[in-house]
Amino acid sequence: MDAALPAVAEELLQEIQRAFRETSQVSDDQLLALRFVFGAPVVPALDLVDRQSVTRLVSPSGRMVYQVAGSSGKLYTCYSSCHFCSCPAFAFSVLRKRDSLVCKHLLAVYLSRAVGACQEQNISNQQLTAMLLPEEK
Repeated sequence: MDAALPAVAEELLQEIQRAFRETSQVSDDQLLALRFVFGAPVVPALDLVDRQSVTRLVSPSGRMVYQVAGSSGKLYTCYSSCHFCSCPAFAFSVLRKRDSLVCKHLLAVYLSRAVGACQEQNISNQQLTAMLLPEEK
């Protein structure tokens, strides 16, 4: 998955990916482990995965970002390669207070990747650039 996560979180996500490939489900023990490692964002993140709210945007250059439709319908941009989400909860709980490893959007990205539930959309390099460098109003 990604080097930005602690080893125990990384291993858990890899275990879920392996188990899901074999059984097409996440076990109760794995769900409990998710809750123990990631805390409060787990249930809302699982809801986002169930609602197929995660989209991987891929450009012709091979660059990719994820967009997650939050529970309010607002789109948040997540960068799994550098462990970042554009939502206010990430800025507050992860970066400022440091009381959580991830927000629900970023965890939904990791879980969607593990269970193969990402939507995929091809976008142009120009569209990706516009997403990464939005014009100021």
